[in-house]
Amino acid sequence: MSDKEIVADLIERLPGDVSLRDIAREIEFVAAVREGVAELDRGEAIPLDDIERDLPS
Repeated sequence: MSDKEIVADLIERLPGDVSLRDIAREIEFVAAVREGVAELDRGEAIPLDDIERDLPS
């Protein structure tokens, strides 16, 4: 599915009274998730141990 098709499907599923700001937020969320999945597919994940080590206790 192309990016354009994903956005068209997303907009189709949103309620009719959704604001432009909310549409933009939804598109941004989907873009961030797709970017994260692509990074994982490329093996660019950060090991959980590294994340836990860097978090404040």
